[in-house]
Amino acid sequence: MNQADLLRYVVEILETQGLSYAVVGSFASAVYGEPRYTNDIDIVLCLTADAVERLCAAFPAAEFYVSLSAAREAARTRGQFNVIHPTSGNKIDFMIARDDAWGREQIARRTRQPILPGREAFVASPEDVILGKLWYFREGGSEKHLRDIAAMLQVSGDQIDQTYIGQWARDLGLLEQWQAALNRIGGR
Repeated sequence: MNQADLLRYVVEILETQGLSYAVVGSFASAVYGEPRYTNDIDIVLCLTADAVERLCAAFPAAEFYVSLSAAREAARTRGQFNVIHPTSGNKIDFMIARDDAWGREQIARRTRQPILPGREAFVASPEDVILGKLWYFREGGSEKHLRDIAAMLQVSGDQIDQTYIGQWARDLGLLEQWQAALNRIGGR
């Protein structure tokens, strides 16, 4: 199962089960910028404790690896868990939506976007994708996040509300990372 098939599969599950989600990470940045190879599929998910078992059951053990206990813990602590397709090595990282103002905004501002031929899905807004990438850049220092942000600003810059990003970057302690991203494209 390639990544596109896996993404198509997981979106179908989430929508059939009525779970609120947003594709984030590199798949989302490719919607607004330039595609690049990624190791996994990142999805922010609203997941209650009572929906965990039903979601995990949608990934049959003969085809997928998912830890029900890790999923339960993630739902309880608002952490993350993953689902792996061992045959291909492809992976989905489910990040439980934050229970704060930005976490609620991220889900509220998501939009339906074409992500694959013939398939739309909920994708985080470009501003929230950028904020997420700033967060991961701060945590891990990987330049790939700044490259993704620069591509988004170059391709979709006229559609991106930089004031929104600046306000949330300040509130989330990401101003230094936001400035680094802007410097990368010769901004302010």
